Order: sequence, then C-alpha cells, then structure tokens
Amino acid sequence: MLIARRKGWELPESAATPERFFFDRRAILGGSAVLGGGLVANGLRLSPARAEGDPSAGLFPAKRNETFKLDRDITPEDVNANYNNFYEFGSTKRIASAAEALKTRPWRIKIDGLVEKAQEIDIDDLLKKMPLEERLYRHRCVEAWGMAIPWTGFPLKSLVEFAKPTSAAKYVRMETFMDKSVGPGFRQFWYPWPYIEGVTMAEAHNDLAFVVVGAYGKPLGKPFGAPIRLALPWKYGFKSIKSIVKISFVTERPVSFWEKLQASEYGFWANVNPNVPHPRWSQATEEVLGKGNRVPTLMFNGYGEFVADMYKGLEGERLYT
Repeated sequence: MLIARRKGWELPESAATPERFFFDRRAILGGSAVLGGGLVANGLRLSPARAEGDPSAGLFPAKRNETFKLDRDITPEDVNANYNNFYEFGSTKRIASAAEALKTRPWRIKIDGLVEKAQEIDIDDLLKKMPLEERLYRHRCVEAWGMAIPWTGFPLKSLVEFAKPTSAAKYVRMETFMDKSVGPGFRQFWYPWPYIEGVTMAEAHNDLAFVVVGAYGKPLGKPFGAPIRLALPWKYGFKSIKSIVKISFVTERPVSFWEKLQASEYGFWANVNPNVPHPRWSQATEEVLGKGNRVPTLMFNGYGEFVADMYKGLEGERLYT
C-alpha cells in the first residue's frame, strides 16, 4: 500500500492565510490586530503594491508548481510589503512608500562577461521567453525573522541557458539599479553601492534558485524589488538581490554588498544553519511575521534535500554566515 508522507516543511493549501487581512506593526511582530482599509505605520496608510499599467500583467497569475510547499501560512501581502529590507530606499523596514518612486519601465537588463554574446534585453521581452510559474517559498532573514511568500518567476537556470555562458564561467554576479535621483538610500555614502550579489554556477543551476518577477498572483510590487529579483530560499535573505539591472558571468568570486561592508558577519555563502550563530545573535529560532511566535530554524531553511549535496567537500568554507 502506498503511504504518502508529508515532508517536514509542507503545508496544505487550506491552511494558507488569506492575503486580505491587514496587520499593524504590533501584529507584524506579534499581535493580531486587523485594520480596515490598509496598514497604518507611523501615521502613513500603505497598501499592497499594485500592478496597474504593467505591460506584462496579462501573464499573471501563473500556474503553481506543486513541488514546492510550506510548513506555515502564507504571509499576508500587506505584512510583506510593509516590512522588508530595501536599503536603496532607507535603512528601516518601512520603505514601502519611498519605493513607489522606483521607475520599472523601461527596464533593461544587461547580460555580459563570459557569454557567447553580450546583450541587453527589456524585462517584458525576457518574460515572454521564460517559463513562468508560481512557487510557495519560505524566506529567512539573517535578522532571525521569516516569511512565506507565493513568488512568481522562472528558474535561474533558464536565464543561464538564455545567456549562453562559456565553460570558463564559475560565478554569476548580479547588480541592483543605482539611481541617486530615485533612491534616498544612496545618500548614505558609507554603503558600498551598488548592491552586488553572486552565486556559483552550481547554485545557479539548482532547481530551487528562482528569478522572481511577481508575487501574490500579480507583477512584483516595488517594495519587493520590482521588476525582477532573486529568491534563494535556503540562504539568508540578503543574498536574494532586488531590482536587478546587470547579470555577469565571471571567473572570480563576487564580493557582495554586505561582505564589503562587514565580512566578519556577512559572507559569500550565507546558507541557513540554526547551529551557527550570527556574531551578535542566535540563529536557532526565528520570528514568524504576522503570527507573533518563534519557531525552530531548520537547516538550509528546510530545503536540505534540494541543496545539501552542493556543499559536500566545501567544509573548509564559511558556508553559514
């Protein structure tokens, strides 16, 4: 007799939290107060990111890939949009209003480095070439809080195949937009702008590595890193670079934004591990935003079966910071 065994991180769809609920700051961090009409934060009324006028809006919602499931409720969109890091728009979590200044059209992505032919492609042309799907992913911040998000996008390996890198490429280097007239965070000159991140070619080909262009069944909202970002759910969130404008295939390991700023705390690999603390706090548990409870952190954020084999033989590396 066939017995179906649910993996530890799976959740039935019936348990997903409806995104219509709105939470104030206290609810985000631990309460359950529901407000009518939108989230109020510091006297400012904010609502989920909208998709009016998006040239690719007709591609959404995409069909869900049921391979990827959750162990928790989907985080309500208002909680997500109004509590996240996007340092180009400020160093607090309350960047949703400022991020609305981001101009996402036209948006061109440069692909260069060790490729057969360097090119630039418009985001809407790229989306027409990619296999869009929805995936339910956990998101774990290095600050020891977590969310669960219905991302829409395509496998990073599909973009790699489109770019046609040469065999000499060892890493994929990605870069965020830099427009000082749009992002107030750029005035914080002590940060090593632009935001840069990178992954190995093996990580880029992993089934979990996902290029995100939408969330909650519609085009990606500006606070989430519109119009195109990365999702690497087995790594801490700072690796999932937002608002990408350049993708380069290189031989040398990229030095990321946070690694340049504080290498002792933020490394290249940044894989989630409950047994390896951040220098200033424990990673053993995490706050579930929108729920107010703490839960044990899982190795590789619960995705070990997909990614653990990539790191065999690399035990001498700082894999978990």
